[in-house]
Amino acid sequence: MDRKLFRSLLLLITFTVGLIFVIVRFDDLWRVAVMVLSQFTPLFAGLAVAFVLTQPCAFFRRQLDRLFHGTRLARASIPLAVLLSYLLLFGVAAALVAFVIPQFVGSVGTFLSNLEGYMRQVQAWINGFLEWFNVEGQAIAGMDQLMDKVQAILQDSFGKVMEVLTSSVPYLLGLTSNLVSILVTAVLSLVFSIYMLAGKDTLLGQCRRVLRAYLPKELYEGILDVTALTAGTFSRFVTGQLTEACILGGLTFLGMVILRLDYALLIAVIIGVSALVPIVGAYVGGFTSALLLLMVAPMKALIFLVFLVLLQQFEGNVIYPRVVGTSLGLPGIWVLAAVTVGGGLFGFLGMLLSVPVASILYTLLRRDVRRRLSRSRKQEG
Repeated sequence: MDRKLFRSLLLLITFTVGLIFVIVRFDDLWRVAVMVLSQFTPLFAGLAVAFVLTQPCAFFRRQLDRLFHGTRLARASIPLAVLLSYLLLFGVAAALVAFVIPQFVGSVGTFLSNLEGYMRQVQAWINGFLEWFNVEGQAIAGMDQLMDKVQAILQDSFGKVMEVLTSSVPYLLGLTSNLVSILVTAVLSLVFSIYMLAGKDTLLGQCRRVLRAYLPKELYEGILDVTALTAGTFSRFVTGQLTEACILGGLTFLGMVILRLDYALLIAVIIGVSALVPIVGAYVGGFTSALLLLMVAPMKALIFLVFLVLLQQFEGNVIYPRVVGTSLGLPGIWVLAAVTVGGGLFGFLGMLLSVPVASILYTLLRRDVRRRLSRSRKQEG
């Protein structure tokens, strides 16, 4: 038998056996892969933080290079740019927390102080509804007793919560250990992100030299091209998400001012921040905002929910596909399809990454189609 044919058959048989093994033991292999990748969580989280801060760091570095050009402080531009980027990140996070939490606590206090009035109002609504249908007084008295019981349950809820916390000390200990693990992961992620952001040029240069040393020139250039496309796509995606969040927050503020709803600026910030997470963020932000208004006036919460549903429909079908899709060069129909399919297959992570991944695949496919058509035209000519 020809040696070349024998080698091809051997590779085909090996590939077939390996494919069958992967299909049969896919669940076990997936668990092992997840366990191994989970050990790299700080590295991946640090990479994500460094990627988000790349644009602010580059901006600060350009300004500092101009300021320190020709001076002894020229070498300090990189560490100072990194420091300013993290100060910006922590400043924005601290400002949001300092702005949101006090108003949320104040709204809870307002709700508790007005709880009895709310219950009387609900009782009056129910009595009026029953009287409208000519229900007998006994039924109304029964509803009065029911409302008294509901009010008593609500007033005793905090005591019951304390009892539950007291009886769940073992669970709290486990929660404490998890919090310590999360804290350690956060610190390691921060350290990794600082090293990646400060030494970005060095790391990229080392990666290029390694690839150039071990890969053929054509494959090396292809990897660099796809890597540059991926980095640019994700960068534009983050920019598009921020733009879309600002637009949605502004429309929320404008609508709440027109409807004369409370906490217009606070809720606009909540809706805008939650919009950074596709699909799921809308529900989280809407629930939190409705809860704030419920503590002020239940009817205002209902009006807000109706307004938010209409705004979310407009945002999901008009703003998001146009803003994010345009920034990525991806048609709006494919943005909706990517979010739907990605969320169905991979859940939250799929919804978060489906749009930039679809944009990368769309661009690569478009390039390949153009290359093949151009080649076929040359051959025909």
